[in-house]
This record gives sequence, structure tokens and C-alpha cells, in this order.
Amino acid sequence: MHGWILLDKPLGLGSTQGVSAVKRALREGGYAKVKVGHGGTLDPLATGVLPIALGEATKLAGRMLDSDKVYDFTIQFGVETDTLDAEGKGIAESEIRPTLAQLEAVLPRFTGPIEQVPPAYSALKVDGERAYDLARAGEEVVLKSRAVTIHALSIVGAPARAGEDTLRDITLRAHVSKGTYIRSLARDIACALGTVGHVTYLRRIKAGPFTLDQAISLDSLAAAAKERRLEDICLPLRAGLDDIPAHSLTPDQAGLLRQGRVLVGIAVHDGLHFALLGDVPVALVEAEAGSIRVVRGFNL
Repeated sequence: MHGWILLDKPLGLGSTQGVSAVKRALREGGYAKVKVGHGGTLDPLATGVLPIALGEATKLAGRMLDSDKVYDFTIQFGVETDTLDAEGKGIAESEIRPTLAQLEAVLPRFTGPIEQVPPAYSALKVDGERAYDLARAGEEVVLKSRAVTIHALSIVGAPARAGEDTLRDITLRAHVSKGTYIRSLARDIACALGTVGHVTYLRRIKAGPFTLDQAISLDSLAAAAKERRLEDICLPLRAGLDDIPAHSLTPDQAGLLRQGRVLVGIAVHDGLHFALLGDVPVALVEAEAGSIRVVRGFNL
């Protein structure tokens, strides 16, 4: 088993628990033991696309962590919590509720390259300790701002209104770069509107090349394991590289790459390529000035 199982992660489940569920499915189905890892952490209160890498696909998990993501999220105005989501306790309140026109006016300020301060309740490390551990222990956590990119930000569905003209909450869709915290984005949008807010709903609908349409429930995973048909729900290793071009190799070229050699005199555009010998993945390679070198080799 070398490939991807895409989970539609349910509410309350951690990413490592998602990995454990796939490992359990492999055991219960009687499959050979393989390395398993996830391609991007989702908070327990978030749902949606959680790519689980199996076997040689785990070599691409780091690339998946670096990929863009798309989220739907709801900001509830009027209360800010210490965790910036519905799990935390309120730390600030405001009677101000924005109008739809005011919201639409500030969204462009949060599109493109921006600076944001991550939540205190995050997995980032401060002096070797997880920020959320320090925050839960009652210590003040001060994190530095970081540069991220919001590629697109739009309104999803009809807003919930607090009054005739004002909003109680709003659901947005954000296409973001790696390292973006949706909870921080929600906090900052509320602040720009002269109020406070927190995230009450967060769903990842795309991670790298993977979409929610491809994801399966935990029940479907368990059923496939019981019926010994995990192969039917496991996407091929190459599915994690659908966003980059493929490059066909000759047997001699494949042999050299498997030895870690650099190919020269190759007519190929610069950049990342997925090198194949027939239908067999050989390596993720970087092409530059007619040369190809291995970034990640696959033992298949």
C-alpha cells in the first residue's frame, strides 16, 4: 500500500487519531505493515480533508504540509475567546455588529500578502515548549507576527443577521498559504470591523491537490477494512503530485536516478517534475538548465 487515504475528519478527532484510525484499518484488514503519516494538521474542532500518506507516499507528506489550503469558516461577532474558537472561554465582548457592506469593504485588506500573529493556543514552540501548553498553564504567550498569503477570500452563503442591517456571524471561504491561522484571520477581520469575534465553524475543503469530494468518512474506512478493499479507497502515490507535470524516463535514466545520479542534457522545463518509468513512480525531481536531480526517490 503506497498512496493516500483521504479522510473527511469529523469534529473532535485529532490528526494523529486520524493516522491511528488508518493504521487500525490496515491491521484489521490484514494488510502488511507500512509507514503512515498525515499531510497537514487539523484542529479537533475543525473538519474536512485530512490526507493520510501510506508507504512511500509519506516521503511527500512534507510537501503536502507546504501546500496551499482552502477553508470555509464562520466568524461569530461579539465575543473573543482565549483560543479564538468555540472551545475557549470569553476574554472580550463588544456590542458592535458590522453590516454586510462594512464586511465587504474590509475583506480586500486581508487578501494578498499579510502579517498575522498566530494564536496563543497553537502548536508553535516558545523556548522549546508548545505555545498551547504554556497558555493552558496560565503563562502569557507572546508570538511574533509572520508573513502569510491569502490568495482569495469570499463570502459563502447567506449571512446570519443580528438585526435588520447588522450581522451576527458570517461564513467565509479562504484560499491560504502554508502557515496561515484561520482563527487569527477571523480575529483580525473582527478587529478591523471595530468589534471582536471567534471561529465557530471550520472546515477544510481542499489540501494541495486533494478535495473534499475525494474524502471518505471513518465509517467508510472501517467498512473497507472489514471487506479487505482498502485498495479501492487508496489513491495512488502520484495523486499527491497531480499539480506538477510528469516526466517519462528511459530504463537507463530511471536506473541512474535510483542511484542518486544527476541526469544532464535533458530537454525539460525548469521546476519540479514527477519522474516515471512507464506507470511506476521513480522520483520527485528538480529540473534546472537541462539537468535533473532527485528531490525524493521512491522505492517501488
